[in-house]
Amino acid sequence: MKLIRFGEQGKEKIGVQIDGVNYDTSAFGGDYNESFFEEDGLVRLEEFVKANQGQLVEVADEIRLGAPFARPSKIVCIGLNYKDHAEETGAAIPAEPIIFMKSTTSLMGPNDQIMIPKNSVKTDWEVEFGIVIGKRTSYVEESNALDYVAGYVLHNDVSEREYQLERGGTWDKGKGCDTFAPMGPYMATADEIEDINNVRLWLKVNGKKYQDGNTKNLIFSVPFIVSYVSRFMTLLPGDVISTGTPAGVGLGFNPPIYLQPGDVVELGADGLGESRQEVVAYRS
Repeated sequence: MKLIRFGEQGKEKIGVQIDGVNYDTSAFGGDYNESFFEEDGLVRLEEFVKANQGQLVEVADEIRLGAPFARPSKIVCIGLNYKDHAEETGAAIPAEPIIFMKSTTSLMGPNDQIMIPKNSVKTDWEVEFGIVIGKRTSYVEESNALDYVAGYVLHNDVSEREYQLERGGTWDKGKGCDTFAPMGPYMATADEIEDINNVRLWLKVNGKKYQDGNTKNLIFSVPFIVSYVSRFMTLLPGDVISTGTPAGVGLGFNPPIYLQPGDVVELGADGLGESRQEVVAYRS
């Protein structure tokens, strides 16, 4: 099953995508949030869809898609989780996963605009494979970790490199700016992804492909990441863990290439769809 949310920002309704067509399931009630996942929402929603098959109303293509779930309690990210990306940035291969947090206020729809922060000159792109947690957990064993996953989502981990790397402190200040977490177009439930260890993901800027990677090259696997993160914080239903980006980010070029107003970023992943973001200048 593929979950979508659609409509005006902040007023999104819930829906599903079936065979490439988006349908309104707002009659089911509620939102795709912590309570939904915690209270067997996926099972109940599937039953609702089956019971109403043929009666669901299509969502017009021109209607905006929001992030495919409501604002989670946290967005956890894993840094330098592809060897080629670590090498292109001149960083050492990590012995353990690098964890940083992305502000939940950065969450946006898959085709919403990326706004360059005020005075930023080093805004960058990062296509990533995101994990959506389905059940509350802490200290979960790697062997059981996938039992706590609701599904997966496409994520552009937009990053401001000066803020991240040159302003002292943690990476968080370069990761959580407004509009820096476009997600979607949908959340694919766990059963939709045939092999999480073989998902191709790619990203283009202005039609030129810069990133072309695969989750088979992750340094730390999806179940290991879920288990590892759960040692340091309780994971709640609806939380997102973004697993890192492959080589091809703007920072990795000589000279570096950064996003400018008017640029268009397109990205996609096997089984997770595609998204498109136009880049705009800061506006208050």
